[in-house]
Amino acid sequence: MAIGLGTAALGRPQYINIRQGNFKNLDLNSFKKQGLQLLEEAYNLGVRYFDTAPGYGLAEGLLLEWLQTKNDPSIQVATKWGYTYVANFVANVKVHEIKEHSLSKLNEQWETSKAFASYLKVYQIHSATIETGVLKNDSILNKLAMLKHEYGLEIGITTTGTNQTEVIKKALDIEVEGHALFDAFQVTYNILDQSLETISNVLNEQGKKIIIKEALANGRLFRNRNYNHYKELYTTLEKLAKKHKIGTDAIALKFCQQNMQKSIVLSGASNSEHLESNLKMKTISLSQEELRELKNHSIQANNYWLERKKLVWT
Repeated sequence: MAIGLGTAALGRPQYINIRQGNFKNLDLNSFKKQGLQLLEEAYNLGVRYFDTAPGYGLAEGLLLEWLQTKNDPSIQVATKWGYTYVANFVANVKVHEIKEHSLSKLNEQWETSKAFASYLKVYQIHSATIETGVLKNDSILNKLAMLKHEYGLEIGITTTGTNQTEVIKKALDIEVEGHALFDAFQVTYNILDQSLETISNVLNEQGKKIIIKEALANGRLFRNRNYNHYKELYTTLEKLAKKHKIGTDAIALKFCQQNMQKSIVLSGASNSEHLESNLKMKTISLSQEELRELKNHSIQANNYWLERKKLVWT
């Protein structure tokens, strides 16, 4: 299961990304139909891991509806709690989502998420940080441990920001009644930000699940005149894409999968063309020389996240 589908772009029409074209408020029925079609196409192309969240607008509901048409125990669903989508599909709002790491929010969002039933395999704290105190909140940790035991779940966190590895280390140390609580770690990793490598061996040694998000660096891995400081990276990606006869997106995803061989890499595709292009990563293997060439384009995590903060919802 080398690649999964992240559903953020299926449940809300905007995300922190670099895209072409202007956003228009969409007819929600059309948007929903498009999302259901993409889920079915992903399934037909072999995707069995689907990542979602209440903070992704319609995404959980779409996935629940689509699963009513399936009877396949190989399907795995991962969802999260901690963010609420509040933009209501309006393009120019200032606030798109609200973060809340409280026991009441966990209880509220679990009531919907538990409807995934046997398909639900991974339940995560959405964007766990030191600042929210969620990793020190015994009431939350105990509730997660109860859900883990009662429903047979893997409990995880997703991380973001310059201190990802610090958050992971703290999560690894957490035990409830003598048992490690966290099993899965969804972390930003890509050609630009390779900081996960400083702790990936520890995760692998402890048998933890690694899920890679933002493998395309929110679109920054595609040639863009606003990012000329990455022109050497763009040249490398385009050279390898031409050699392997696939898109630069597939090269970037394959880089992640080969460097984190036990991981699941998430595609964030929002349409058929991008999904099919992403999945072509499964058709190639990069040589060690090619991997080293791509690894040379990493940047400092602080610089990566400073640049990411300047991106807007599009």
